[in-house]
Amino acid sequence: MKRLSMLRYLWLLFLVCMSSPAHAILNIEIVGAGEYQIPVSIVPLAGEEKLAQGISSVVAADLARSGLFKLVDPAGRTPHEPKDVVYANWPGVDALVIGSVVDQGSGRISVRFRLLNTVKQTELLGQAVSAKTDQLRAIAHRISDMIYEKLTGHAGVFSTRIAYVNRQGSKNRLVVADSDGYGEQTVLSTSEPIMSPAWSPDGSHLAYVSFEQGHAVVYVQSLLTNQRVVVANFRGSNSAPAWSPDGRQLAVVLTRDGSSQIYLVRPDGRELRRITFSGAIDTEPHFSPDGQSLLFTSDRGGKPQIYRMSVDGGPAERMTFDEGNNFSPRYSPDGKSFTFAHLSKGRFYIATQDFETQQMQLLTDGGWEKKPSFAPNGKLILFASEAQGRGILATVSSDGRVKQRMFPQAGDIREPTWGPFLKQ
Repeated sequence: MKRLSMLRYLWLLFLVCMSSPAHAILNIEIVGAGEYQIPVSIVPLAGEEKLAQGISSVVAADLARSGLFKLVDPAGRTPHEPKDVVYANWPGVDALVIGSVVDQGSGRISVRFRLLNTVKQTELLGQAVSAKTDQLRAIAHRISDMIYEKLTGHAGVFSTRIAYVNRQGSKNRLVVADSDGYGEQTVLSTSEPIMSPAWSPDGSHLAYVSFEQGHAVVYVQSLLTNQRVVVANFRGSNSAPAWSPDGRQLAVVLTRDGSSQIYLVRPDGRELRRITFSGAIDTEPHFSPDGQSLLFTSDRGGKPQIYRMSVDGGPAERMTFDEGNNFSPRYSPDGKSFTFAHLSKGRFYIATQDFETQQMQLLTDGGWEKKPSFAPNGKLILFASEAQGRGILATVSSDGRVKQRMFPQAGDIREPTWGPFLKQ
């Protein structure tokens, strides 16, 4: 992979660090870039200097983190309306973002921005985004999403959230945060282990496993009210919850009848139904986007591999045959491929495999790399990794070109999962 020059790296690092006067929970390091980067310049918005949070710097940091854009310093040039733009003054810039902030009173602002094609000297996008003044980062992420979609043709994920487990000493916290590490919220804090968080399709609930009762129990908790219900608390182990796309049921793994097997259950714990009967260890289920099938990990062939079966039960089809072991499968949002953790010669890699060609592609350099999950646009994969003796979060683009490492300010991070698109 072609690495960024030191100057380029420092510019990206500056954008990330300057995106907020507050502290992010995760410090982000960017490595690599897309095959072609679109040169973009983000001009500071007129009036944003009066705000508690700069909006244009957050937008610039978002686009930089994607690895698909080359951020060009506006170098003191400050046009805010199309009539103010002298296109000859922007050589080497393909897209220009300008705009202003308007105070609407009553604690609300409107951010009016335009995305200009400096080559064709045309306007690509013009929008106004309104929100409360305590939602400045949310406004910026929304603008970033619109710019990203207009320039790439794919939906942006800057407004989405991630969940993970942060461990500091004997304290474990289940955490929800913005995709860039800001806005951290603690969902659960306990001295016992927390595992396998899973987002509901609408992003309103998390299912997870907690050992608060002395053994593994599956819970579902509302992120709006914090109320939670026990979904599975049977004899033995209860683990690995996964939501169906319609949110009406969960796949869970239970040992109540012997070995680990997959069951379906309602989110309130009703209507339990077993769907695997292998006698081996069947675990880590994940629903297809259409809700008709499940991927899961099983050692029924002698070592852990990925299998696929209908949610109605029946025979399972083995999906991975390469040397090594394979774990934690997750469908891509379009259902055409899946990601998983691949163990070979003592090193874990993040990999993808296409359903049609059955070709596996290693996306990472290997190490302690586990628990992958796709961003909702399918362009990035979030996973757990290690660096400097600590558990960290990391992402890799679906083509393997762009990598990020996200270091927590304190503790270790495990069990990450990327949330869904949220309704605007």
